[in-house]
Parts: sequence; C-alpha cells; structure tokens
Amino acid sequence: MSIELAREVLQVEADGILSVRQQLDGEFLRAVDLIMACPSRVIVTGIGKSGLVGQKITATLNSTGTPSFFLHPVEAMHGDLGMVTATDVVLAISYSGETTELNTLLASISERKVPIVAMTGGANSTLAACADVTLNVAVPREACPLGLAPTTSTTATLALGDALAVVLLKRKQFKAEDFRRNHPGGSLGERLKVSVSEVMLTGRDIPVVFEESSLEQAIAMLHEKNLGAVMVTDQSGHLKGILTDGDVRRIVINGYLPDDRLTGVMTRNPVTISGNLLAADALSLMQRYEITILAVVDHEQRLLGILHLHDLLGKGEFRFLI
Repeated sequence: MSIELAREVLQVEADGILSVRQQLDGEFLRAVDLIMACPSRVIVTGIGKSGLVGQKITATLNSTGTPSFFLHPVEAMHGDLGMVTATDVVLAISYSGETTELNTLLASISERKVPIVAMTGGANSTLAACADVTLNVAVPREACPLGLAPTTSTTATLALGDALAVVLLKRKQFKAEDFRRNHPGGSLGERLKVSVSEVMLTGRDIPVVFEESSLEQAIAMLHEKNLGAVMVTDQSGHLKGILTDGDVRRIVINGYLPDDRLTGVMTRNPVTISGNLLAADALSLMQRYEITILAVVDHEQRLLGILHLHDLLGKGEFRFLI
C-alpha cells in the first residue's frame, strides 16, 4: 500500500511537470528576453512554500550566471524594498496569484516601473494582472490527497525555474570555468578540473611490497605508512593485489603465521583508477565499493600512486579548494 501510494504521488507530480511543459509558450521567451536585457539582478520573491521554491531558484540562477537575490515580501515592506532598483527584474511566485503579502509588495514595485515576471497557476489572478510576463505553472492536481498541501504545484514551479536558469545559461554562453568561479569553496566546481594524478600519493609515500614478501613484511609496511592498505606488485611494478587492515583482522582470526606468503592472503584484482580521471570519479568508486583507498594504475596495470579518501575530504593536502 505504501509503495503504491508513493508511486502514485511521483506519477501525479511527473504529470504536473509535463502539463507545465505543454503550456510553455511565447511568454517564456519574453521572460528570457527580459532577464537577458536586465543590466542588474533578478529579484525573486514569494512567501510560504513558494518562497522556499524561490530561494532554490535564486541559488540556481546565481550559480549559472544570472545574478539574483531572494526578497521576502514581509521584510521588503519593512525596509528591504530599498534593495530594488529600476534596473532590476522581479520574479514573483504564487500558485494562486492571490497572496496578500506578495501582491501588496508588487503594487509598490509596479510604482517603481520595475518589470515583473510572474510564476502562477492563476491566469486571471491579481498577480498575473500586475505582471509584465506570466509563466503558467498550473497543474492538474496536487499530490496531497486532501488537495491542500502544495506538492505538485511546487515541484512544477521548481522545474520551471530550472528550465529558465538553463535557457539563460545557454543564451549567456556560460561555461564550466564560469561555474567554477562561482563555486570557489565547494567540490562542485573543483571536481570539474582536478584529476586523480594531481592529488594522488606517489613515490616513497606509497605503501608497497613485492609479491614475494612475507606477511610479516607487509604488515610492517602497513603499520609504517598507516594508510589502511598496502599495495602488492611484481618486480616490474605491475599491481598484483592489496592487503588492507580488514584483511589483517581476518588473518588473525584464521590463525595465519607471520612467515606465510603474502600472495595467499592478499586480495587480488583490487579496484583501481586511471590517473587522468577526475577526483570526483575516484570518490564515486569509493562510495560504490565502500572502500577508502584506490590504487592508481596505467593502462598496463603498473602502479603509479594511491588515493585515500582523506585526501578527497580534507585531511590531506587536497581540500577541494581553488
């Protein structure tokens, strides 16, 4: 019953997005042209659930090259309206189009001759009447069985905001390097350019032993480097296996002796990664296989370096900062 209800909710919301997609018309293009011609900022406003959606749209616009900020309607009427200038464009969100606090604010904004783009499901609403451009976000029904909680309508509005941001991104020819500049302190921008080879440990920092080594020698190297694993190679440097802290625990339980051959207890064919892939790819592999260390190899499986989860998350030299 619960699974079926969840599927029904997702279907209703998907239908809502498709409905908004079918309703797209020349008004959407007018909104894009209005924002493209704006020399200043897009001021997004709304209250309640619409306000929360508006805050996300604001964040997406900012990160994709369209300067914007969120203005709370009540705070605006108590002084923050001073942030709005005649060169801005206002994006006002209200599904009904009859939100008192929002429409009171928009009356003041209209007096300042600031262009208004409305996102509303009320084609004949007060909001639509005072807007220069109206984007229709009407949906067939809410996913809430009571028809009260904004569900499908907020999802559809959020999706239309994404569509607006992406079209503006394309029109502005916004590129990956521009995105990185807007994310100087986060992994989103950094992962677009940092390769595994830039952050891996190499040379004497690699915990490595030959496959002829004894278990005792491998454990000694494991203890010395303290990275949670030892790489095992042949004399030519080709990766043959890995011995991890977890392997050692199993070895103790199973009663192996220190002079036993390493090849009998190591894990063969460990997960590896190429040095020219991205740090984000490495993190994805670690998450998929629930491991904390990766061997970095060339196309012939020669060991080039290792990458530890700590190097990706900030304990080591690499901290996802530009």
